[in-house]
Amino acid sequence: MRLLWLTLAVAGAIGLSLLSLSAANTALFQRYFFVLLVVNIVVVAVLVGAVGYQGWQIFQARRAQVFGAKLTTRLVAIFAGMTVLPGFLLYAVSSQFLSSSIESWADVKIDKGLSAGLALAQFLIREQENEAGQSAVRGGARLSGLSDGAAQQRLAAVREETKANVAAIISDGGKVLSAQSLQGIPKLDPIALDWSTITPQLPATTTESMSDGVLAARAIVPFANDGKKPRALALWFAVPKDIREQSEIVNTAYVGYGNFVNGRDFLKQLYSSTLTLTLLLAVFSALGLAMVLAERFALPLARLAEGTREVAQGNYAARQPVESSDELGVLTHSFNTMTLQLEEAQARDVAARRQIETSNAYLESVLKNQSAGVLVFDSRSRLKVANTSATVILQAPLEQLREEFLGQWGDRQPALHAFAELLKRGFSASRDGSWQRQSELMIGGNARTLLIRGSRLPGETDGGTIVVFDDVSEVIQAQRDTAWAEVARRLAHEIKNPLTPIQLSAERLQMKLAPTLPPERLAILTRATETIVSQVDAMKSMVNDFATYARQPKPGSMQPLNVETLLRDVVALYETHHTGAPHVHLIWASDITMIAGESTRLRQVFHNLLQNAMDAVHERTAGGMSPEVSIRVYRESDVLVLVFEDNGPGFAEAVKMRAFEPYVTSKPKGTGLGLAIVKKIIDEHHGEIEIANAPQGGAQLTLRFPIHRQALQTELLNAN
Repeated sequence: MRLLWLTLAVAGAIGLSLLSLSAANTALFQRYFFVLLVVNIVVVAVLVGAVGYQGWQIFQARRAQVFGAKLTTRLVAIFAGMTVLPGFLLYAVSSQFLSSSIESWADVKIDKGLSAGLALAQFLIREQENEAGQSAVRGGARLSGLSDGAAQQRLAAVREETKANVAAIISDGGKVLSAQSLQGIPKLDPIALDWSTITPQLPATTTESMSDGVLAARAIVPFANDGKKPRALALWFAVPKDIREQSEIVNTAYVGYGNFVNGRDFLKQLYSSTLTLTLLLAVFSALGLAMVLAERFALPLARLAEGTREVAQGNYAARQPVESSDELGVLTHSFNTMTLQLEEAQARDVAARRQIETSNAYLESVLKNQSAGVLVFDSRSRLKVANTSATVILQAPLEQLREEFLGQWGDRQPALHAFAELLKRGFSASRDGSWQRQSELMIGGNARTLLIRGSRLPGETDGGTIVVFDDVSEVIQAQRDTAWAEVARRLAHEIKNPLTPIQLSAERLQMKLAPTLPPERLAILTRATETIVSQVDAMKSMVNDFATYARQPKPGSMQPLNVETLLRDVVALYETHHTGAPHVHLIWASDITMIAGESTRLRQVFHNLLQNAMDAVHERTAGGMSPEVSIRVYRESDVLVLVFEDNGPGFAEAVKMRAFEPYVTSKPKGTGLGLAIVKKIIDEHHGEIEIANAPQGGAQLTLRFPIHRQALQTELLNAN
């Protein structure tokens, strides 16, 4: 079948080529056109039969559900669609184009245009002849009455004046007596003249080809010499090249157009027959080739398709037999190689994925359980990694800053502006990219001390950096508390003992010397003694505060304590003993009141906080405002929260950053140990304290105590 298709295709191509050549060659057309036409019709008929036979075979294969028949049908349909539809479209367009084109070529307007062009060319030639005649009349007048010798001498001047290409003097017998031209003296043949048709004012003009083939306009005019012998002046003017060429083109086109108009109907039939046979031969040859190729490709392609489906389902062990050494065999071999590589790559990918997942899980676990904050930036200072501890320490949603530039942190999170600037300064000031700094920042309204270390990532070529930081506020505060406790113990021990003898000695001096002194000196002694006694009392009070600050909790002093009862007792004391003081609003919103604590020391905490609030609102009362003090108590999971608020002036920023350190106070007469003692007692109770300014104004101190374990267990039992 393949041999048949090849033979038919070659025969059809040869016959079609000869048919096209005969259509273009008139002689060949007249002799062999009809024979070639019949041969091509026979080839097309055989092609139609072969295509129908193979189509019937494909139809039978599809009915029998032979594997690959659908693929063969699809390939045939694709090839057919690629040839038949464009072929018929091209045929329709070409037929219409040929018919309309041939008819348009025979248009009356074209005929008139060619006739007008031919007339125009002839008119231009006549104009050249007229101009030559006028120049000849002027030249003949210049030569009239001269002797032959004088006329021949003046001939060159006449040629130059008339700008003729050639000028000649002719005798009455047509012999050329003298001639002049642009290229020298030309050689001219005798010219036959009818002297009866020309006069000095009516020259004889014509257009002829010169010896060099150039078309020229010739004018001959008679004149008489001094002997009254008839002579004639002949002038040749070369027709301009563009006029000559265009005239020839128009003349040739006019003749060809006339031949075309006479045979246009037969020409349309000729081209239409050739085009129809070309279409049929091309379409059925393409269909036959499509069927042959479809059968050739169907089986191996179907196998590859089956193997591809298996690969798509995850079976990378699929292999197909290689049955040929052509491109399909190479394709099948490449498919087998691909599946083998995919199988190996899948095994490597699974192993690598497991290793990566294990490494990521390990790294994530390390970062998650790392107490220090870890931040990783790329070369453009964009955040890539932030662990949980970093979010906790900075108290900011760092996940929202992922892929954000470090310089834009202040715009997205104003609370992180100072931290971001600190990191930028650290990396810009470091030469090798490694630096360490301890800084105090305001985080969540509290002063926190951070130990920050920054460095460039090893092995990174794009300048990635890592920042590790830790909150050492508790460590530093513990160191300070330990140091102050040691100072307090020493002061209490070294100062308290001599205070009582000093006070007693001053009082004894006053008692012994008072009876012996005159009134003036007695007054001086009294003032001095009172000063010593008051200062000793002040020092005793300060020493007592130091002793309280240095005091350690007694073993077993932490007992279940009802905070509500203790707090209401303290509030009641302030309402009873402070006349004119503001009413303290106690807002209790917790269902659990029990914590583990020491009532005496917690009472001291509540007294200190309430006294500070009273002092703050007293200052605001002096300014004419209504004083307010409130205590709100509520529960957060397993923590009891106490919030002390007032509408006083609040805390200055300088005081708020170091409010819990000894000797930090805004009161003129304060020792600065009150909040330090409060912080120490709360730490001993495993609680927390935060200092801030309330949104509506005034100071706000928040205390958090762990709820007693027994109370939580009781709540759980009641719930069950």
